[in-house]
Amino acid sequence: MHVVISGSTGLIGGALAASLLADGHRVTRLVRREPQARADGSVEARWDPRAGAVDPAVLDGADAVVGLAGAGVGDRRWTAAYKREIRESRVRGTGALAAAIGGCEKPPAVFVSGSAVGYYGETGQTVVDESAARGDDFLAGVCRDWEDAAEGARAAGTRVVTTRFGIVVSAGGGAMGRLLPLARAGLGGRLGSGRQYWSYISLPDVVRALRHLIDTDSVGGPVNMTTPHPATNRDVTAAIGKALHRPTLLPVPGFALRLVLGEFADGILMSQRVVPGRLLESGFTFEHPTFEAALSSAVR
Repeated sequence: MHVVISGSTGLIGGALAASLLADGHRVTRLVRREPQARADGSVEARWDPRAGAVDPAVLDGADAVVGLAGAGVGDRRWTAAYKREIRESRVRGTGALAAAIGGCEKPPAVFVSGSAVGYYGETGQTVVDESAARGDDFLAGVCRDWEDAAEGARAAGTRVVTTRFGIVVSAGGGAMGRLLPLARAGLGGRLGSGRQYWSYISLPDVVRALRHLIDTDSVGGPVNMTTPHPATNRDVTAAIGKALHRPTLLPVPGFALRLVLGEFADGILMSQRVVPGRLLESGFTFEHPTFEAALSSAVR
């Protein structure tokens, strides 16, 4: 199998590429610099997501394209300029991939494009699956435009899957990769009220789910990349403290988070109780269905 990946240097893309290569599959990594030889057996091809430029020949005949590129949501304070970067880095890159798929003589069978549970906005205590309505905040709007940009690939006969990622539980990066060092230093108290639900998934289950979606022809459209068991921030905090043998007594008030992080803090304090309806319906099973299991996988 030949899989083309954008965002292959990120947490998820890097793990997916490594898994595919370990099983003997071909991997092409889309990069924004001059391509270089790689020792892992993958190859690189240049693209320019800002300009919307991807050579269709790079994708032609591939079995799957996986689009995971985008500016980190929590990498910087959300100025007006950085909010544009968050949106445009996703929408332009995804649109470029969809357009290139449309220009292929032999289009890929499937385009798996990133998105996020931010699509749903605040859900409070309500459990939501892929049938739920879109939220009305900034990230929900980004996710809408991001998913819409992928839809152009359908005209080529390519199956399109939009993966709405929750928090990826990994010590190697992402939100949890930042929280775990703080917890080890004894600064891992609950955030805000602690009653907000977080929807999460272990990194190994993310990789397994992505490969499942590539291989499962019957699945298309939005797919929640979360476990069936969302947990409150209070429970997440307690589990981290227990696993790391560190105190979690000092909470971080919501106003303090907003003072430090600005608008991005609203996403941390928001409650999103999201479950993976379509993954479960398609027969996927989780190795790490609970937060304790996902955390154990991340820190062992």
